[in-house]
Amino acid sequence: MARRLAEGLAGAGFTVVSGLARGIDAAAHQAALEGGTIAVQAGGVDVIYPTENTRLATEIARRGLRLSEQPMGLDPQARHFPQRNRIVSGLSEAVIVVEAAMRSGSLITAREALDQGREVLAVPGHPVDARAGGCNALIRDGAVLIRSVEDVIEALAARGVPVAPRPLHEPPPPSETAPRPARPKAPPRGQTNGQTRSLAETAALHSQILDRLGPSPLAEDQLIRDLAIPAAAVAPELLTLELEGRIARAPGGLLARLN
Repeated sequence: MARRLAEGLAGAGFTVVSGLARGIDAAAHQAALEGGTIAVQAGGVDVIYPTENTRLATEIARRGLRLSEQPMGLDPQARHFPQRNRIVSGLSEAVIVVEAAMRSGSLITAREALDQGREVLAVPGHPVDARAGGCNALIRDGAVLIRSVEDVIEALAARGVPVAPRPLHEPPPPSETAPRPARPKAPPRGQTNGQTRSLAETAALHSQILDRLGPSPLAEDQLIRDLAIPAAAVAPELLTLELEGRIARAPGGLLARLN
């Protein structure tokens, strides 16, 4: 499915952006090589990870683009991958989630896309397949259901994105400079069921948490009291933000915002 979508979109004049990981990322890059594809790397741009994608990375550098915000020579660490994902979504008009479990890193990218005003699209899967749980939840929460390349192009056209390739020297048409959708509203205070929190509500809760944190450490229990949300609902999102490299823990149960 990733190959079919990437090949069709590249043929329609779109650039496919992904993270050079094994599996879906590699399939998307390979299928889009003819049209040019962008690989955003978690480590230094000269460090190919995984090494099995070395040949693909060479082809992308020759026919597309590889980029990274990390310094040359840096081996990627776990915290670098969510940071990379925000660049993937930021470069894109829309993010397509082809496969995702309920706690998948792909959902971090989807939240970043929502926060950046990008369209979120998802390929549905069988209800009992754990690998499709994240995609199905995204669709339940308002993501556009994708069955084919035509579905993607239709969703992009609704945003005023032209289908035909545009020469680089031409300015973008007025439709592309339209204001992005407003950020989602915060979830109701006191919400307790994290399992039913939508993508928009999760993004809003992250914003609430980050708004209350700064460079000076704050006690976690004080943060939870300020939010007036049960600790059981806040704790998983604190872990997500920590993995994304947006907050850091200090001794004594203290939290600080990193960016």
